[in-house]
Amino acid sequence: MGIFDSVFGKKEKTVKEKKELPWILLESMNQLDAIAENSADKTQVLYKHSSTCGISRMVLNMFSEGYDTDLDIDLYFLTIQNHRDISNTIEEKFGVKHESPQLLVIKNGEVVFHTSHGAIADTDFTQYL
Repeated sequence: MGIFDSVFGKKEKTVKEKKELPWILLESMNQLDAIAENSADKTQVLYKHSSTCGISRMVLNMFSEGYDTDLDIDLYFLTIQNHRDISNTIEEKFGVKHESPQLLVIKNGEVVFHTSHGAIADTDFTQYL
């Protein structure tokens, strides 16, 4: 114990444990057909992220912190810069204008809820599952 520890009191460092989300990387067009098909039996959630946007990073952190790992969904993660073609196809296939960050909830082949930017962290998307 150093002199400053005895004078000022030793402070324990608290490390916030990072929660691991069950991401499925969205990296091929074929996955979009599977997502639409699988949404008949299990809710599919798509998270579109921009790796070059500070707001997108902040929203992703907030989403991750509040995420309930017990949800029975398939949770897909798309990095826009790596797969802009997939993002464009999502817009065409599901009829939702592209934004990032963006969250889409898909059931029975259709988007039942979507939101973007800070509203992702402010919304309880689980009510649409």
